[in-house]
Amino acid sequence: MRILLLTLGTRGDVQPFVALGQELKRRGHDVALGTSSSFSPFVEQHGLEYRYINNEFVELAQGEAGRKAMEQWGGMAGRLKWMADAARLFKPIFRKTLAEEWKSAQDAELIIYNPASVGGFHIAEALGVPGIMADAFPTWVPTGDFPSFALPDLKLGRGYNRLTYRLLPIMTGSMYGSVVQTWRKETLKLPPRSMFGGELVRTDKQPVPVLYSFSRHLVPPPADWPENVHVTGYWILDEVKDWQPPPELLKFLEAGSPPVFVGFGSMSGRDPERATRLVLEALAKAGQRGVIVTGWGGLEIADLPKTVFKLESAPYDWLFPHMAAVVHHGGAGTTAAGLRAGKPSVICPFVADQPFWGQRVASLGVGPSPIPQSKLTSDNLASAIRQAVSDVGMQQRAIDLKERISNEDGLDNAVSLIERYIATWGK
Repeated sequence: MRILLLTLGTRGDVQPFVALGQELKRRGHDVALGTSSSFSPFVEQHGLEYRYINNEFVELAQGEAGRKAMEQWGGMAGRLKWMADAARLFKPIFRKTLAEEWKSAQDAELIIYNPASVGGFHIAEALGVPGIMADAFPTWVPTGDFPSFALPDLKLGRGYNRLTYRLLPIMTGSMYGSVVQTWRKETLKLPPRSMFGGELVRTDKQPVPVLYSFSRHLVPPPADWPENVHVTGYWILDEVKDWQPPPELLKFLEAGSPPVFVGFGSMSGRDPERATRLVLEALAKAGQRGVIVTGWGGLEIADLPKTVFKLESAPYDWLFPHMAAVVHHGGAGTTAAGLRAGKPSVICPFVADQPFWGQRVASLGVGPSPIPQSKLTSDNLASAIRQAVSDVGMQQRAIDLKERISNEDGLDNAVSLIERYIATWGK
């Protein structure tokens, strides 16, 4: 079967789809992946066909506007302000992106899409092929257990939590609803569809299958989720097999006690130099060696003490097991890597789903309470690092969670569900 995977976002949004694509291809399917052009080499080097989508979302997120959004994210007022700004900036990009997604999908017999790609649901409808929503965090499906990440967690109970999922499509519809409606009419030749009802039900009233690529041991499936929603376990991409650590890194690791990893991925706010100074001060106050990974430029590194090693990038599945603890922004992929390594995690979230993962990690006792970036200081980061490396109970809980996660086979679960859905499509 010809399968198109569609996803937009950071590497944490793309990498699970690459892993899924590899498994689908291994089972005999013809797979292509459409995503931002900056990930084209990453997709192709893992043996998948790449389908072009512009890179403007990535560039916007990494530029001044994206960094400003990280600083605004917090209360409801900040989020609404961010959405108003985003609507103005994103609409021209949405028009271009939807056109490119439509072009990339013309031979697809099945579309598996991240909701951030926007067009996947509508393209599947226009082509008359099955569509499956796939996500690395629980964004859309209503539950009383926790609110949607897009709205503040006000601790107002199950009624409020479920209400947030009704408000989410209204908020996103206000950002790009008019663009999608015009595209549906003029390009897809489809009738209007309410943007305020979400995309969990097809036009024929059948539920859309939803695959969540995280562990049920981190987020147990709520009892009020319907049967079409599946928590599969992590979709793990094997990047370790052909990677060789630099000799300097091995020498640093052998020279002392296990260090603490610190990396904020592609995120740093508008003052990365301040973030670097804060991290170095925190490591010094905690009395810990450190490995700082600069990622896409999230942390700026100047002169480092001998107790800190700078690394441009490394597969986390290789690196994290050598650490005493991991400090990061709380992206879904980095959170997963820390848990799979069995290491306590200190999460310092910026935006979006990152506070959610920070709270989940803390609630399971496998990391200290998350520290929002807006409240991050060298003192509170040092305190959290000390707790992570010295709390024996926390360390054991992290190891126990690693064992439970390792018994899941997320890719096998996901592909089995996909093939079962294909077999019953239209029957």
